[in-house]
Amino acid sequence: MKKIEAIIRAQNLGDLNNKISKVGSFLIAKHDISNNEIYDRQRGSKIGSNNLKSIPLLKIELVVPDLDAKKVIEIISQSSGLKISDGGKIFVSEMTEIVDMHTLEGEKELEVTNQTKRSRLVPLQKYTLTKVEEFYEQNKLSLLDNYKIKSFSDFVNFCILEYLPLLQQKTKKTIYDLHSTRN
Repeated sequence: MKKIEAIIRAQNLGDLNNKISKVGSFLIAKHDISNNEIYDRQRGSKIGSNNLKSIPLLKIELVVPDLDAKKVIEIISQSSGLKISDGGKIFVSEMTEIVDMHTLEGEKELEVTNQTKRSRLVPLQKYTLTKVEEFYEQNKLSLLDNYKIKSFSDFVNFCILEYLPLLQQKTKKTIYDLHSTRN
């Protein structure tokens, strides 16, 4: 799920709401923004006035499924009523969990993907994790029965913790050997 926040002209809320409701109903909050720095020229002349009027703005907040986020962002961009010179921005953040206010129980993302996100990893790390994940999937029941490993992340931690002392021991020997040869 994505949380989307944007500043729009107050007069455009109805039109924006209609367009977004065609995709789905996502508006969760709106806040009036006063004392903003966006002005519009007023028509007609008033004595002692500079003919500038502050534009009423709203901050809207929405929660949207990942699949609809791009479409909703496009709708907001086209229907915000802000000019390019106003510098409007749309803020998008990832929502990882929803917590029930009364029970304090969390619900995970509804659109569960089977593949672990590994986009930041280099190819060798991706290959290694893929192999480890394949091994885990093939031996899931045995790992649960023999080692009480309940999830893939538990299995990764088990692998690291199982071999970390061995690596530390080999590394320390090498470091101590280097240190003793200096003296």
